[in-house]
Amino acid sequence: MAILILTAVISLLAGIFSGLLGIGGGLILVPLFHYVLKMNMHLAVGTSLAIIVPTALVGTFRHASGNFVDWRIFIFSVIFAMIGGLIGAGISMNLDVALLRKIFAVFLFLVAVKMFLQ
Repeated sequence: MAILILTAVISLLAGIFSGLLGIGGGLILVPLFHYVLKMNMHLAVGTSLAIIVPTALVGTFRHASGNFVDWRIFIFSVIFAMIGGLIGAGISMNLDVALLRKIFAVFLFLVAVKMFLQ
């Protein structure tokens, strides 16, 4: 029962941050699934991706109702993002879990430093 409550809280936070800032899977779900729910990185990433699809759709509809979606950019970008998703998932599934965790941590650190300094 406790695992379901933790999962609900983690998922609610991811949904809020997804709608608010366009983040959720990588910054909220993956680390919390890995450290709190004790999932390995591969399972945390895959589960996060599956959750983000419906979460992103709901957030998109809400933002679109306020005319805050550039559909021209969306149509162009989604093709390349899907190709990138296939490539990235293929690479991820072939990496050692420890290396994947380190790559993830370095990426988050670099993004945080860049945002902090701007």
